[in-house]
Amino acid sequence: MARGWESKAVEGQVQEFQSKEDRQNKKQVSQDQVETRRKRGVLLLSRARVEKQLQSSQGPRYREQLEQALADLDAQLAQLPTDAK
Repeated sequence: MARGWESKAVEGQVQEFQSKEDRQNKKQVSQDQVETRRKRGVLLLSRARVEKQLQSSQGPRYREQLEQALADLDAQLAQLPTDAK
């Protein structure tokens, strides 16, 4: 009888240790995801601002600059890793 309780206690300790490791791994991944999401948000806001300026701009040279900026922002967004969630 005592042996059964002992193995249960060891099993509980192993599970507790594994759950701590999982939480630490998830914490690291989530920090990376937070940084990626922050960068994506900043780029999307910049893209929206450039699109709005492009809609209201009249000068061809300024429009060309805005279009280049838009293409650059799209390239930066494409380089960001995609979220698994």
